[in-house]
Amino acid sequence: MTLTDELLAGLGDPGLEQIAGMLGTGTTTARDVVQAVSGVIIGGMAANTRYLDGAEALRGALDDHVDTDPFSGDVASLTRDGQSILGHVLGGEGTEQAADGLARFAGLDPGNVLKLLPLIAPMIMSLLADRAASRDLDADALADDLNRERATVPDDLGELLNGLLSTIFGGGVPQQGGPYEPGPRAGGHGAPDGHELAPGSTNSDW
Repeated sequence: MTLTDELLAGLGDPGLEQIAGMLGTGTTTARDVVQAVSGVIIGGMAANTRYLDGAEALRGALDDHVDTDPFSGDVASLTRDGQSILGHVLGGEGTEQAADGLARFAGLDPGNVLKLLPLIAPMIMSLLADRAASRDLDADALADDLNRERATVPDDLGELLNGLLSTIFGGGVPQQGGPYEPGPRAGGHGAPDGHELAPGSTNSDW
C-alpha cells in the first residue's frame, strides 16, 4: 500500500467529505486533489533526499512524528505543524506555487488549496514516520522508499506533479525555508553513498 493509499484510508469518507466542504467541491474531486497534494509533498521529500544531509535531516525529523495521530488532530495544531513541514519540504514560495498549480488542475480557489496543504503534510509525515520506524529505514533506505513512492503516482497526475516539482525545485532544493541546505562536510564535497551534498548554510535541523 502506498502512502497515498494509507492517507486516503486514514481520512475515510468522513475526512473526504470535510475536505470537499473546505474546497467547495464534491468528494470525487476532493479525492483527486488529496492524491495530487500527497504526490507533491512526497515528491518534495524525495527531491530533498537527493542530498545526503537532507536525507539524514528528514530521517531524524521523522522520529518526532512516530505514533502520532494527525487524523484526529485539531485544525489549528495540524496547520501549525504542516506549515513547518511544508517550509522545510517545499519552501514558502514553493508551497504557494504548488497551491496555484493544483488549483488550476482542479479548477479550485488557490486559497482553499493553500489551506489544505498544511493539513495533509502532517498526515504524510506521520505515516512515513511509522513506516520508517517499523522497517528500520536509515537515511539511504528512506530516500529509496520515497523515490519508489513517487514512481507510483497515477499517469494522469504524473505530468502535473513533475511539472510542479520541476518549477519548485529547478536544479536543487528550495533556498527559502530550506531544510536541507547544509554546507559540505569536512573532507570534501562528495558523498560516498552517491548522494549529493546540498549547498547553503550549515544548519540541517528542522
